[in-house]
Amino acid sequence: MAKEKLPKKQDINKIAIFEGEEIRKVFFDDDWYFVIEDVVKTLTDSIDPKGYIKDMRRRDEEISKGWGQIATPLPLNTNGGKQSVNCANTEGILRIIQSIPSKKAEPFKRWLARVGKERLDEIEQPSKAIERAKGYYLAKGYSPQWVETRTASVETRHKFTDTLKDHGITKGYEYAVLTNEMYKSWSDFTAKDYKAFKGISTSDSLRDNMTPLELATTIFNEATITEIIEKTNVEGFVETRKVVHIAGSITKEAIAKIEKQTGKKVVTHDNAKELDSPEIRKELAQNSLPENKKLSKFNESLKKALDYNPKKDK
Repeated sequence: MAKEKLPKKQDINKIAIFEGEEIRKVFFDDDWYFVIEDVVKTLTDSIDPKGYIKDMRRRDEEISKGWGQIATPLPLNTNGGKQSVNCANTEGILRIIQSIPSKKAEPFKRWLARVGKERLDEIEQPSKAIERAKGYYLAKGYSPQWVETRTASVETRHKFTDTLKDHGITKGYEYAVLTNEMYKSWSDFTAKDYKAFKGISTSDSLRDNMTPLELATTIFNEATITEIIEKTNVEGFVETRKVVHIAGSITKEAIAKIEKQTGKKVVTHDNAKELDSPEIRKELAQNSLPENKKLSKFNESLKKALDYNPKKDK
């Protein structure tokens, strides 16, 4: 079996090799996603993988019903330029394999496990994930300052979601509702509306299109929610939702003070395309540095958050 071959470092997309066949993959939302057509073509030797997928969905009613959860359209570099291509993570690919009668299925599962081993290694050694994420963003052209802030936001997000889970938030829709209300509490936008405001598609990563100051605001907000939950030991969706709104008010207060001092909006239209400008990157990165006095207001507000007990307001 051929070893996995990686293209040039600056490419966003990568190529994995299974028995001589190329399978494109892209790193998205902290996971590897594989091009579904490439997987189907490899497993079936079909000359028309698109047609095979249509037939497969007609045959398998369950996979057809859940296709929206399995397939994620992601931008990939193709011969015709950047295009949106249906991809699936390991879980989704394994579900698709169940609908494909192929002698290659079992070897492919083992191959998939090997390709995904780097993710397992990173779970055991988080520093590997952090360093790889930094390299990924630097290769995409983000500034080192932005990358540091973005990777910090990943760590904060993981702590945030782990805390929610530990305090009774276990259902997917609850995470989605709380995430939307978290954004709306300080930006006045749901995640979907925030993306529209920035002029990016719903499949794009919102945080990958935030300025350093927006990322810092998100970090502060999620850290505040986490600290209040842990200090007050609230449980369940209803009480956690109250904490989200409390933290949102604190964050909004900090934003108002920053905007008053700088004369600039924290929530902006700027997205990854605008961040490609070295001048804008430099300006935004300077605004996000921890030593910048503009962000000292966050620390003051965080102290208020830690001293706040929502149970007293019941």
